Amino acid sequence: MRIWVTRTAPEASRTAERVGALGHLAITAPVLEARSLDDVALDLAGVGALAFTSAHAIAAVARLDPRRDLPVFTTGDATAAAALAVGFAAPRSAAGDAAALAELIAAANPGRVLCPGPRRPAADLVALLAARGVAAQAIAVYETVPTALAAPPPEAEALLIHSPRAAQIAAMLIEAAARQDLAAYAISSAAAAPLARLGLARLKSAPFPNETALLDLLPR
Repeated sequence: MRIWVTRTAPEASRTAERVGALGHLAITAPVLEARSLDDVALDLAGVGALAFTSAHAIAAVARLDPRRDLPVFTTGDATAAAALAVGFAAPRSAAGDAAALAELIAAANPGRVLCPGPRRPAADLVALLAARGVAAQAIAVYETVPTALAAPPPEAEALLIHSPRAAQIAAMLIEAAARQDLAAYAISSAAAAPLARLGLARLKSAPFPNETALLDLLPR
């Protein structure tokens, strides 16, 4: 199957490799690109831990501040690996979604948590932490903007969706091109929701919000 990988770079390349290993042909054509907000004033005074939901936030924080001594919590293993790569020691992965991350942090009770993330986050991690009695603050360190992609790749038979925002952009491209013949596989029900109105040939969401569960949806 020829599968359109819509996620941002550089993560799209890793996803494409995994798709290829499953015997499919990956077509890498991101619908969004991430841009660091380099004018951000990052104040780590009084912060007990950092919470990350994406590798883009880690890369942005690494450029903004040289400190690597704070405990780090991440939504998934790939994000934890990104934290290790820039010098954070022993990041802890929730291996799930934002709610799982909030549970992990609440159990560790690290003090005030700073949540660097996108300008438009998919989930309100601060609210999830507050509901569990954890003081937290969000700060935007990057933004995602649409790429110049004008239409779905014509040879694509299916697409992978990793976020609600990517789904919104992909849905507009699919609708404009009248490509309801596509099958779509989303990392969560929230990521699948923007595509539900299109009447696609197939729309499935992963039972767990991670890429392994997403790729398990693909035909073998």
